[in-house]
Amino acid sequence: MKLFTAEGLKEAAKQSQRMLPIPRRLKKAIENFLQEQEKQDMKKKVSKLSDAMNEFKNVSTQLKSADGYEAFRDIFDANERSKRWKLKSSYEDAGLRYKDDETLAYVATRMPAVYCAAHRVLREVKRRLPDFCPARVLDYGSGPGSVFWALRAIWSRSITDVNLVEPSKSMSYASRNLLRDVKGLPIIHSYENIQALNRNVTKSEREHDLVIASYVLAEIPSMKERITLARQLWGLTRDILVLIEPGTPGGSSTIRQIRSHILWLEKKKCRKSETTSKEAFESQESTLNSSSSDTGAFVVAPCAHDGVCPMDKTGTFCHFVQRLERTYSQRTYKRSKGKPLRGYEDEKFSFVVLRRGQRPESSWPLDGMKFDTLKEQHAKRNPEDLVIDYEDQFESEPEEEYVPSEADNPEGTDLSDTSDEEDVYEAGEERPNADLGSGWGRIIFSPVRRGKRITMDICHSTKRDGSEGSLDRLVIGKSKNPTLHHQARRSLWGDLWPF
Repeated sequence: MKLFTAEGLKEAAKQSQRMLPIPRRLKKAIENFLQEQEKQDMKKKVSKLSDAMNEFKNVSTQLKSADGYEAFRDIFDANERSKRWKLKSSYEDAGLRYKDDETLAYVATRMPAVYCAAHRVLREVKRRLPDFCPARVLDYGSGPGSVFWALRAIWSRSITDVNLVEPSKSMSYASRNLLRDVKGLPIIHSYENIQALNRNVTKSEREHDLVIASYVLAEIPSMKERITLARQLWGLTRDILVLIEPGTPGGSSTIRQIRSHILWLEKKKCRKSETTSKEAFESQESTLNSSSSDTGAFVVAPCAHDGVCPMDKTGTFCHFVQRLERTYSQRTYKRSKGKPLRGYEDEKFSFVVLRRGQRPESSWPLDGMKFDTLKEQHAKRNPEDLVIDYEDQFESEPEEEYVPSEADNPEGTDLSDTSDEEDVYEAGEERPNADLGSGWGRIIFSPVRRGKRITMDICHSTKRDGSEGSLDRLVIGKSKNPTLHHQARRSLWGDLWPF
């Protein structure tokens, strides 16, 4: 059983980052690309793209509830079995059509935000799975390469082969142009759709260590085609599938339904394999049981369980937020309503990370840990080492958010290098990390501080095997558990919470 220290527990639970700066190379690549293009009526192009994206953002909420049910049921109908692995059209035909003007506006205003959302998710995957080093990656709906830049920032050494699927020619051109001056790139193949990928790749090479689709499913108005696409992507996944959508009720609903569908699909396969194993000879049982670990699926993040989403039919939706530093093009072309734009923006997103196999069984982080109450800590303290905490003498007030300015980032300074806390740990020093067991809950929404009490909404597993979950409100007081209270004070929306 792994025992955490108080500092190790806090470090393992930390997954969010207050402000994520844009890498200097990406900012320079975007600036060079925009300088080479025609920028007349740029604000109109950005406004047109924004209106179109807002129209498709909440398309899920326009679908009737019966449509989702029919999609789940009809996809297994005998008449549909020959079609369910083939989309009649690419997502571009069903959703947004990215031409030159839309692509230019997307690179100028949306690419940095998509990069930061993908970086936030992939960074957590790396922290939760330190031994996971993907070599073959599939980026579906790659666009101008926002996710690819995030992949390079996280796993620059391990990735050797990347397949990009993007039907828009203008987006593919922008992706190549932005990577023009980047050295040490892996082997990159571009395809218009999954069918083209399957035709040009051998059957043994179709599986990828990591498959990611970001901000794509919301552009497909049909729930049936969304599920079909998700099944296609899951079929191309050897290990991990990552889905990212806008942090809206529609995007969250799409993520929730696809999460439920893939988990249900793999549970069905597991039941089938268990039935087969019962009929096998006793001499073959050990072989079948050993291969059963390759079947099934479980949620790596954000959920700590594989049961029904506790936020379903509650009026709220699961989403997270990543604050990012605005680039020059964002500050120049985005709407400001007559007021100067702030130096940052908040990108809200919903996501799910699924992995093949069975959820590992491990002890919960608080097992075996004993915490002293405030009175017990006072009884043990040394009077000579007393330090007065003036902050606790007065009622706490909401902290003002830090607003970065141009003076904070002089030209030539790469903020991405200074913000990476990976350098805090020296070579050979092991970083505390949260395992994939069911003992880590997720903080939903921002914690609320009222005096010396902190209130948090936490989604967590109610069973050790991670089969069921619940959304509960916890109130952490300083007198009963000052150690966890100290951790709660420094927790952010999206961080983990130990049980």
